[in-house]
Amino acid sequence: MGASPGAIGTARAQNHLRQILVGLDLFPLNQPEVTIAGAARRFDEKGNLIHEPTKQLIYEQLKNLVDWTHRISLTPASEVIS
Repeated sequence: MGASPGAIGTARAQNHLRQILVGLDLFPLNQPEVTIAGAARRFDEKGNLIHEPTKQLIYEQLKNLVDWTHRISLTPASEVIS
């Protein structure tokens, strides 16, 4: 996940990081990719995210992170205390 004032919103940096993680045989979360372009328009002056579609995308990424963590965990998700 990344944000930048530019048009591609950290996409190149994330792609490079993904290459490094795969090379180290780690398990990056593949979807959704969160690249926040034009960050100045998506956050208020206090740094709060105000762009609803971006909030939803981040929510989806966090939900997928939980699911992904359960899938690669040594402990089955059914045994994890919520």
